[in-house]
Amino acid sequence: MKICILSDSHDNRDLLRTAVADAKARGAEAVLHCGDVAAPSTLNVALPFDLPIHVIHGNNAGDMYALMRMAQRPDNQLHYHGQDAAIKLHNRRIFMVHYPHYARAMAVTGEWDLVCCGHDHVTYIEHIDNMRASQTILVNPGTVGGVGAPATYVMADLGSMKFEVIEVGAQAPSTFTITRN
Repeated sequence: MKICILSDSHDNRDLLRTAVADAKARGAEAVLHCGDVAAPSTLNVALPFDLPIHVIHGNNAGDMYALMRMAQRPDNQLHYHGQDAAIKLHNRRIFMVHYPHYARAMAVTGEWDLVCCGHDHVTYIEHIDNMRASQTILVNPGTVGGVGAPATYVMADLGSMKFEVIEVGAQAPSTFTITRN
């Protein structure tokens, strides 16, 4: 199963739409949004792609009540989880939170196969040694909204646990890898 991991759209509807369209064309079956949507209506551009969208709020939460109401509509696939989310996709345990320090702490527990965060607009993919003598992958997809950094998202294959950073811009999206150990 392939998924699109993104964060920090900050109301940039055009870049969010472009990223989700590109991810779907690459085979994404779900979207994880790691916070800072700002106005919930921003997510309307992603809904027509008919992908489950798991979203948490960040420090620019916008109208959480409106976001909750949107998620309760029976005609969409929006799942609003609040401050953080523990979900299971393709038999992978995934934790989402906006803040990198909280994400790193959750990765160290070894309870999760994948931990995703946002907030600082810095893109990275890390393998974190955890308390279970294995590794957890920590992904920060940067800012899909292009706020103070290039607009990026991460395409993930949960079967192979391979990740690639996709840059979204005026031209066709480009792919590159950023990994920290």
